Amino acid sequence: MGLVHAEVELINVDDFADAKRHIIDEDEVRKITVSALVDSGSFHTAINENIQEYLQLPVVNRERKELADGTIVELDIVGPLHIKCMGRQITTSAVILPGNSEVLLGVLCMEYMELLIDPYRQELITRRPEWILRI
Repeated sequence: MGLVHAEVELINVDDFADAKRHIIDEDEVRKITVSALVDSGSFHTAINENIQEYLQLPVVNRERKELADGTIVELDIVGPLHIKCMGRQITTSAVILPGNSEVLLGVLCMEYMELLIDPYRQELITRRPEWILRI
């Protein structure tokens, strides 16, 4: 299967809340739309240092993480971050990767937003309601 990318909008949650309270104008909300690698092998969503700097997301933790090559590193965790993708949304935290690393949409966000990788079409799709098991 090839690489799957999706357009995601990343929003500073604190700015969004301030705009709702009319503390700042809506056009002052820091947000950015990027192409993210849909990574079913990554538990967490990851953004890079440049995006974190632009969105001004606060560091909430520092954790040891294993990279795809098996290397163990300590990385900052930032949040809250609001993510919109394909009409779905989630507020979560994100791992910070160095420099201008590729944004990763991890499996936790995909699960919550009910997004799936279609291996045949090699694209991200929304889960259809008829796939939901009713008990």
